[in-house]
Amino acid sequence: MRSKFGYQTVGLAGNRRRESQLNQPVLDHKINTEERAESFLLVAVCSEDESKTQVLLDELEELVHTAGGRAAGRITQRLDAPNAASYVGRGKIEEIRSYLEMTGADGIICDDELTPVQMRNLLMALDCKVLDRTILILDIFAAHAASSEGKIQVELAQLRYRATHLTGMGQSMSRLGGGIGTRGPGESRLEMNRRRIRSRIGRLKALSREAATHRQLTREHRRRQQMPVAAIVGYTNAGKSTLLNALTGAGALAQDMLFATLDTTTRIADLGGSETLLLTDTVGFIRKLPHGLIDAFRSTLEGARYADYIIQVVDASDSDMEERMHVVRQTLDELGVRNKKILTLFNKCDQMEEDLILHDFGADKSLRISARTGMGLKEVKRALSDFLREDRVLVERVLGYQKMQILARIHERGEILEESYEADGIHIRAYVPLSVYGTLDDD
Repeated sequence: MRSKFGYQTVGLAGNRRRESQLNQPVLDHKINTEERAESFLLVAVCSEDESKTQVLLDELEELVHTAGGRAAGRITQRLDAPNAASYVGRGKIEEIRSYLEMTGADGIICDDELTPVQMRNLLMALDCKVLDRTILILDIFAAHAASSEGKIQVELAQLRYRATHLTGMGQSMSRLGGGIGTRGPGESRLEMNRRRIRSRIGRLKALSREAATHRQLTREHRRRQQMPVAAIVGYTNAGKSTLLNALTGAGALAQDMLFATLDTTTRIADLGGSETLLLTDTVGFIRKLPHGLIDAFRSTLEGARYADYIIQVVDASDSDMEERMHVVRQTLDELGVRNKKILTLFNKCDQMEEDLILHDFGADKSLRISARTGMGLKEVKRALSDFLREDRVLVERVLGYQKMQILARIHERGEILEESYEADGIHIRAYVPLSVYGTLDDD
């Protein structure tokens, strides 16, 4: 039996044993039925500070673990820029070959996206599986995409990448079989000619446009309903899904791994009183996120663009927190997300010292929370209520009993502060959205 990583595994046959076999003594050992995880050497070109390169390799190792493999070691080379022909120099390739033999690793994963020439030359020189950061992320996305739209977007990104890397990847994948980097469209798609790939990409684009149109209609419906929306953004594995579950009871998958969830989830959050808010989760950001993925998931990430507010979730226990916050802001800027009120939540503070000062000067408000334990969630709801109130108008009126439709509209769209039924009418004091305020005198 061959494992999903392309290796033989030992299993128990399902056929019935003969009676004589059943009477044989039981051997005092266990048969190993576990699949062998692929192992890879992590390779990076260090053009800046060595410590930054190691941080990136830490993240690459997390990605390998998420994909079901393991890191067998790290090799770096200091260069001003990656070698145009082979990513690393000739001498370093010999070092990598020796390290492969010593560790028995199945291949290498480069921390940057390889060109077709670099991939082909590395494959010929090392005679092993050659992957890059982009292939690895695409593979994880293919494994975790659950919705039909998510699968469409992943396959579209994969085919776009492979269309430009047929020369290098086709030979690598078809010869080395399954495993990490081969999920999604599948091995047969790698061997399709460019015409068939372009045809499939065209079909996927059409399906993606249909999904985008449906999502736009949903947004228009919510806009007509005057339901405010807050988009939860952040670096992958910062705790976005955990926060969504804590505030709404959504039940979204929340695991301690990169890109545990890819599909957008939107739920109603009760902020207390009559105030409600739509919370929508988005795919996590990461450094060196392939541009093909940004393009493919742009329609999904547009949830942040069209939201009224941005909730940025930050892993406060991460030593590289500042850099990851920068990556999130940079990605939002690429998506055209600007001029939004931002609430930054420093998550996982139950693991931090209480007197540690945490503040985001680029946000309208910052809070310390723990989505897992519930610490600070009341303050989160209060902050979101303040955001809503700042965008509303305070109304104090006496409504005649014949204008109950106005009262119903205020109840539905606004926040009631005071309401009393007197002889001269209904005394109301409430916050209402500007769009509702402009219609109160129409009836």
